[in-house]
Amino acid sequence: MAKEVFIIDPRDNVATLISENGVRGTVLDAGGVPITLADDIPFAHKFAIRPIRKGEQILKYGYSIGTATCDIRPGEHVHIHNLESNRGRGDLFAAGQGNRA
Repeated sequence: MAKEVFIIDPRDNVATLISENGVRGTVLDAGGVPITLADDIPFAHKFAIRPIRKGEQILKYGYSIGTATCDIRPGEHVHIHNLESNRGRGDLFAAGQGNRA
């Protein structure tokens, strides 16, 4: 069976989807823990692998990449709609509406 989830560091509270199997309701093996996707997750996007509370740091690579702007349940997509990045918003920067940190 091909690996579908990439968890970089054991401290991480998000995983990266590395397959095209990101359909809502799919159960994936996240480091030995089954996670049911609560949303459709695009290839190479992040999803929560444990509960993340509003204001909590989102950890990838074992380091904070940003702060949760709302509570995030396991299996939910983690992206600009619920993550305030430590590095700014590249999408807004590209549109000329923001700064890159």
